[in-house]
Parts: sequence; C-alpha cells; structure tokens
Amino acid sequence: MSSATKAVQAARFLGGMYRERARVLYWAHVRGDLFSRLNLPNNHTDPYPIYEEMRAQGPMLLTRLGNYTTTSHRLCNEVLRNRKFGVSPDDGSEDLANPSGMDLSLLQLNPPDHTRIRRLAAPAFTPRRIAGYAELVDQAVERLLDQCEREHEFDLMTSFASPLPIAVVTHLLGLPNEPDRFRRLGSTIARALDGIWSLGQARTLAAADAELRTTFAELLDRRAAEPGDDLVSALLAEQGGAITAAELSALVRLLLIAGFETTVNAIGSGMRWLLADREQWELLVAEPERSPAVVEEVLRFDPPVQQTARVANLPTEVGNVSVAKNQWVITLLAAANRDPDVYPAPNRFDIARESPVEHLAFSGGIHYCLGSPLARLELTQTFRALAERFPHIRQTGAITMRPGATLRGPLRFPVTVS
Repeated sequence: MSSATKAVQAARFLGGMYRERARVLYWAHVRGDLFSRLNLPNNHTDPYPIYEEMRAQGPMLLTRLGNYTTTSHRLCNEVLRNRKFGVSPDDGSEDLANPSGMDLSLLQLNPPDHTRIRRLAAPAFTPRRIAGYAELVDQAVERLLDQCEREHEFDLMTSFASPLPIAVVTHLLGLPNEPDRFRRLGSTIARALDGIWSLGQARTLAAADAELRTTFAELLDRRAAEPGDDLVSALLAEQGGAITAAELSALVRLLLIAGFETTVNAIGSGMRWLLADREQWELLVAEPERSPAVVEEVLRFDPPVQQTARVANLPTEVGNVSVAKNQWVITLLAAANRDPDVYPAPNRFDIARESPVEHLAFSGGIHYCLGSPLARLELTQTFRALAERFPHIRQTGAITMRPGATLRGPLRFPVTVS
C-alpha cells in the first residue's frame, strides 16, 4: 500500500471519528438525547439518573441512529435469549457492539462459530475446575492482603483489586504475572469498547493490540512445543482442527482481558457501596458467610458491565415494538437490574436482599458469561477476606471513577486499615 493511500485512509478515519464525536456532543447537549448523554466521550457521569429518565419515557426508546434501547429487565432478558438476535450483523453492516473494530472472539460471534469455540473453552470453567481454582484464589488474596496490611494506607484498586484477578488469570493461562503491564493493556482495550474518540487513543489501542498479539503468538508457540498445566495448553490439546490459530489467539486474548477487567470493577464497586453504608459493612463483618449474597447484590446494584447490544438477524417484535432486520437493541443491563417492576426498593443497596429473579450482570442466553463461576469465586473470597482481615477499613479520600458507558468501576479508591 502506497504512502499516499495510507494518508487518505488515515484522513478518512480521523474525519469519521471527529464527526461522530461532534454528533454525540450535539445530540447530548443540544437535542437532549439520553443515550447520547450516556455515551459522551470521557464521560464520568453517574448513569443511574439517566437510566431513570429513560425508564420514565417507556421500556423501548429510539436512539438517534434509529435503533432501540431498553431499561426493562423483562425485555432485556427476552432480547438476550431470543435466537432471532445476534451479537453482530450478518450482512457486513456497521457493528455497533464493537466500535473499536478489534477481534473480540466470542463477544462478536454468532452461531455456529460461537457454539464451536465456546464448546472448546467451556471445560476450563466446569464446577470441578472452578473448585480446583479456590486454593489459587485464596493464596493470591492472602498474599496481597499481607502487603496491604504492611502499607496501612493504600489505593484499593492498584494494591489489591487489579493485581488479584490478574494474578489468577495469568496463572491459568500460563503467562508471567505482570500486573502493571496487563492493567495498562486491559484498561486501554476496555476504554475502546465505547469507541475511539481521539487520534492518541487510536494509536495507544493499536499499540496495545499489537503487543497482546505478539505476547499470545509467542505463548501459543511455546505451549505447542512444551505443553504445561495451563488453560492454553489444554486448548491447544483440544484444538484438533476445530479452531484456527487466529481464532485461538483471539479467544485467549479475550479470556485474559475479560478475566480481570470485570472482576476489578466489581471489587471496587462492592467495597464502595459496603463502606458507604457502615451498617451493611458491619453486617458482613459479623457474618462473613454472607459474602456470596454480597456478590450477587453488588452485581445487581452496580454491575461492572453496564450495557450490551444485540442486532435482529430476522424481523421480530420486542415489547409490542417491531424491530426490523439489522436493527439494534441496546440492553441496558444496569438499568434492568434496578427495574422497579422486578426488584423492591431497587435503588437501595441491601446485602440481605432476597431477589425474586437473577440479575443480568453476566448477560443471558447463549452469550451468558463463560467465566462467571470464576468471577463469583474471586469476589466471594475477596469480600469475605476483607471483612475478616480488615474489619475497620475505611475510605480516606475521594473515589475516582473510570470514564465510559460500557464498563463501570473505580479507578482510584484510597483506604486505610490502621
């Protein structure tokens, strides 16, 4: 490709990016479009009041692009389970669920490819396997809490919430435990889930993607020659022509990023709400065996993944609204988890809550989060250990939230255990 052609392509990319940024800002600030307000570039806004404004206007709202959003738990659940919807369009049209353009493996595959690749990865998350990971998680939790105890005052996110799931997932994949490096890469890719809003972000994303591709190409070569007791070796052994090298590389990258980004956010959000209501924290301290219930309430009340999208691959109807082929429905999972038609006092954080239905924090249907058992294990052990080790933990400064509409959680969370 000539330098002139590359320059033209770059100019078109930049023009499209900045036009989209301008459109979002216009629709959010001038036209008052609620979904655009959620998706403002570098947005740190609390989304929950916006969700309530959307809910007040009805369960199915049109977006500026002619697609739909829904805050209804019933309708979100229906869309996620409806086989007429997919995660990517089947005609090559714009993929709203993947504005970064990255290869997100299972997250952007429809059946039969999704079914084939998920079946290969599923054995790593069976109940027997998850039970075997418990000791690994316990060891990582205790090692990190020992360090936190020596520090007395620390940032919960950088000292504990981030390195814990990174230590677990890198061990499972057979990677070196490099928390700073993988936190940087994960944050870069996670931010791009909301789209690319600047040239600097595009360059950083391209570099992070290239770095991960190189890392996993080297890992796959190494494990093919010298298999070990790790998930990558197991996937290679099961490959048998059922998955291409490119698909396997993309799957492993997804397992790495998804394996810690969501758990990091859930730890931070959980401790945020537990410490904001000292009565809730004291209840957990007095009864650490409540930690599984704490996990479910954290995931309901402030889920790490706030929204996902599905595209109609066939004409269908949702909530008495006709949805055309290739029309999208953005399921606002966090709003659905506070649907007053389902949950009594939905905006109250209550670890003693008895929820009438399961929350949608892990999505639903055939794309239900494959790693949810491991995430639940890590979160359960985390909240129990923190309550037992640091009953007097308290917040010492302002929490800084990460920007973005898709993933939600703290970036910085200063605490003391002295």
